[in-house]
This record gives sequence, C-alpha cells and structure tokens, in this order.
Amino acid sequence: MNSSTDINGDAEKVQGRACIQGYLNRLDNSPGVYRMLGAKGVVLYVGKARNLKKRVSNYAQSSGHSARISRMISETESMMFLTTQTETEALLLEQNLIKQLKPRYNVLLRDDKSFPNILVSGTHDFAQIKKHRGTKKEAGNYYGPFASAGAVNRTLNQLQKVFLLRNCTDATFESRTRACLLYQIKRCSAPCVGNISQKDYAALVSDAERFLQGKSTKVQAALAAKMETASAAMEFEQAAALRDRIRALTQVQQAQGINPRGVPEADVIALHLDGGQACIQVFFIRANQNWGNRDYYPRTGSGAGASEILQAFLGQFYAKREPPRLVLMSGPVEEPDLMEQVLGQKAGRKVTIAVPVRGEKAELIANATRNARESLARRLSETATQAKLLVGLAEAFGLETPPSRIEVYDNSHIQGAHAVGAMIAAGPEGFIKSQYRKFNIRGEDLTPGDDFGMMKEVLHRRFSRLQKEDSDRSSGTWPDLLLIDGGAGQVSAVAEIMREHGVQDIPMVGVAKGVDRDAGKEEFHRIGQRVFALRHNDPVLYFVQRLRDEAHRFAIGTHRKKRSKAIGATPLDEVPGIGAVRKRALLTHFGSAKAVSRAGLADLKAVGGISDVIAETVYDFFHDRA
Repeated sequence: MNSSTDINGDAEKVQGRACIQGYLNRLDNSPGVYRMLGAKGVVLYVGKARNLKKRVSNYAQSSGHSARISRMISETESMMFLTTQTETEALLLEQNLIKQLKPRYNVLLRDDKSFPNILVSGTHDFAQIKKHRGTKKEAGNYYGPFASAGAVNRTLNQLQKVFLLRNCTDATFESRTRACLLYQIKRCSAPCVGNISQKDYAALVSDAERFLQGKSTKVQAALAAKMETASAAMEFEQAAALRDRIRALTQVQQAQGINPRGVPEADVIALHLDGGQACIQVFFIRANQNWGNRDYYPRTGSGAGASEILQAFLGQFYAKREPPRLVLMSGPVEEPDLMEQVLGQKAGRKVTIAVPVRGEKAELIANATRNARESLARRLSETATQAKLLVGLAEAFGLETPPSRIEVYDNSHIQGAHAVGAMIAAGPEGFIKSQYRKFNIRGEDLTPGDDFGMMKEVLHRRFSRLQKEDSDRSSGTWPDLLLIDGGAGQVSAVAEIMREHGVQDIPMVGVAKGVDRDAGKEEFHRIGQRVFALRHNDPVLYFVQRLRDEAHRFAIGTHRKKRSKAIGATPLDEVPGIGAVRKRALLTHFGSAKAVSRAGLADLKAVGGISDVIAETVYDFFHDRA
C-alpha cells in the first residue's frame, strides 16, 4: 500500500517538474513574479525572482526541495509570469498578489487592520486631542502608531487628566454655553466657555506634544516647579491640582511598561514557531516609549521556515504602513538588503533591519519573543479546546465530520423597521470576524416583522452569491453547518431556500430557546427529525449558546447603526449638491429640515455658503418645480 502511494507521488512530482520544465525555453533573465497553478487554475504559490529563468529552473530539479516545495511541485499543472524592471518592483508585486490571491503555499498575514494614532488638531485656536484611524488627511500633528484602540484610549484618558485638553468636536465646542462634565471631573480646562486663555491653553498643548515626543521628564520637572511655587504661595488648591496631574503622568509611564532609553523609534518583531503554527509579536517603540504590542498568527504556507515567514511578514505588514527608522528582528530575513531598500523607498528615508545579539535591543527582542511564545501556547490550547467542541458538535448533530466552517444567522428589527440580517462565521480557530456579513433587508413585498420572509431573503442572497463566486466549493467559504436562530418555522423557511438552490447536503439546525425561553433549555430543530435538547451542563450546549449570542450581538449592533443613521437623516440628504457643509449651513440658518422645505427662494439665497444655483436646486426639490 505504501509503495503504491510512493509510486503515485513520484509520478505526480515528475509530471509537475515536466510542466515547469516546459516553460524554461520561454523565459529570459528578467526579474519578475511567477505563479504556480494547480487543478482548475487554483493559485498554489506566488514568488518573485531576480532572474526568472534561473529561479524557475530550480523547481525543475529532481532533488534539493523541502517536503512543502515537493508537494507544491507535484500539484503544479501550469504557470503564469509577469516581468518587472527591478527586483524591488517584483517584491512589491509579489506581496500584492499574495494578499489578493491568498495562495495555499505562501505565508499569509491574515490580520491587516490599520493602527490608531493620537491626533492633536491644527485647525482650531484651541486644539482638540483625539484618536485617529485611517489616512492622515486632517491637519494637525499625528503620534503613533499605537498597537490597539485600547492603548490609545488609555493614553488619552491619562493625558486628559494631565494636560486638560478638550476632546469634543469643533461643532460641540462652538455650541457650548456652559462647561461640560469633563471640566467638573478635572479632565478639561473648558476653553469652550473661556475658563482658560488661548495662550495658556496653547502651553498645555505644547506640554502634551512634548510628552508624546518622549520629553516627559522635562514636562514633569516643569509641573513639579509650578507645584512648589503654588505651595510656597499657599495656593494649595492649585498645588493639589498640579500634584494630581504629575501623578496621572506617572501612571501613563507605568502603564507603558518597558521604555527603552537607547531606542527612540523602532518596531520590535519576534517570531515563535511550534508544531507548524507561528506567532509574531510586534512592539511599537516611539519617542523612547512603548506604545503597545499586537500578536499575529500568519498562515505558514504548509511549513515555511522562519526566515521566509519573517520576510513575507515584513513585506505584507508594511504594505500599507510607514515603517520606522529601525526594525529589530528576532531572526534574519531571506533578503535583508532588498527588504531595507523596499522599506526605505516607502518611508522616503533610510530604514535599517537588525538582529541584535546584546544590549538593550537584544532585551527588547527577548521580551517580544517571550510574549510570542506565551501567546502561541495560549492559542494552541484554545485551538485544542475548540477542536474538541467541534467534535462534540458533530456527534450531537449527527454530522459525518467536525465542521471546519459554521455559519450562524439572525435577524434584527423593531416591528419591521430598519430590518437587517446578520451572519457570523466560526471554525477551528474560533470566530472568523473577517467573514461576518450583514444584509439590509430589501424585500418590498415582505410584511413588516415577517421573520421567516427575512431569513429566506438572507439565505437566498447568501447562496446566490456563493454559487456565483465559488460554484465548485473550492475556496473554503462554503459552510459545513448552518445554525439558524429560531424554531421549526425558521428551519422550514431556510430548508425551502436550500432546496431552491440545490444545497440540501449542507446540515442545518435551528436553535430555539424552548418553552420557558431560558438559556440552558434550548431545543434543536432539524428537518425530518424530532426536536431534541442537550444536557444542561454539556460544553457543546455552551458552545452553541456562544455562537448564537455572537450572531445576536452582531445583528443588534448592525440594526442599531442603521437605526441611528436613519434618525440622523433628513430630506436634505437627498437633495443633489447638498453635502455636509451646505446641510449644516441650511439647518443652522432655518433651524430644521421642515423649515428649509417651506422656505422661499429669496430666503434660501440669503443663506451664507449657498449659491443662487444651489438655492434654486433646493427650492425645486421641495416644490416639485420643473
């Protein structure tokens, strides 16, 4: 049996090598990117090469390949090539294609969220301090990146205590007639009502920016001097306020943990591998301060080595981010000189990649490596627990194998208004939040509050899209199990849609709360089978409850956002040429959208910022004048 398998495997490798060999005569020595394709054109691997012909010829060799590369060669049925002017362009193109195509044998960074910053606005006499995420279009000074929104919020919270800067919007600032609660609890100096002069407020802004630039000791010394002066003058209330600000500043520094003295700016990147799984920890050092860390679990491409994983991580991690001047690594990357060149071009200055072996930088790497090891251990433990739950779920619901993708559906509305459908996904590694989907219920023929009709619409749209985008079910986006929030009626409605789309082979279970609607007394409905329940203390029951509650949370949140948006909407939103600025001008002048709709043409023309043409457009919209 084994020898037969080996013979088949060798034959596949020979076929794969022969396929690759057939392309060599058509290639030259240009740099570029190659794609290895398997059955039905599925992309197996994307790679870049300084010399395409030389690189591809290596795959045609009969030996010298790792087990991972040998498997990839055996599955290769065709290839595609793109030539570039330089190897740098090839590297950038390679990383873009990997993120777009997600090939099986490439290392893939799966979490690609942007990082938040702190923005000190530069468009107002009394600057606002706030969290900012996304492109840096707004005028002002940006400080970051911070590892998470939580890290920013904690820092902002303490900075408000220390520097008393406002965080309200400019519109709120202009409309205040008395100081808000933040002033009462000593977190704002209330510039909105004139409790502080522009000069003194600017001094607070300057101190805050000095702190964010790493000059906290100078700020503390200045505050301490002011406190002593106030105390000597027996202005004890002011001295106590300064003491509280110094204490809050100390708390910020303590919360930041390790603050390296000799590393003003760096990203500290450490990798830990265990059992084919990888964890990469990234610590952000800016202005000699630790601004948090985040862990990543890249897909290792079926067994890539450490240097290849780190190389791929750097390319994808900095694809949409500005790299710092120094990147400290726990190990070498495959092509450090090329990667430094690419990152330097992106940053517009020199970027150094280093693997420290001694001193403070090595201590930073050791700390990041320890965090990576501990994070991966926790994740592996959680994954093992999740695997047991999936096995138990398969046994409870009579599935042939444990599901690798579960989709859970729920609806949310208030008497049919602002109705939305929601889908969450879960698998062996827990919730797959990047796969969550929301559905605005569009059925015009639906009776308001018709939960069955809403669920049918959601499932119809879901399976229509799946069949259009992945008819052969090869992408891994098809569910192995559907959980529906509801009882027999919901299950029947969903079953009807599944029959229409010919997907009755996908198991589907309805989760109802039972006669008392108490958690722990859930009943499970399946087509053609009796209703059943699980033991009250069964871990699988708790698992199903978590899945259902997550779907409910997502559905409720989506519904609330839609409802809030509708509440804030006005008829002005539908008028051509009326954006946020003109809408604000009209509402400020007339007081309400209804008053705008009743206004005469002359009155509309009198509004500041509204031209005669726009005024006529608004008037025609509300008076149906052709």
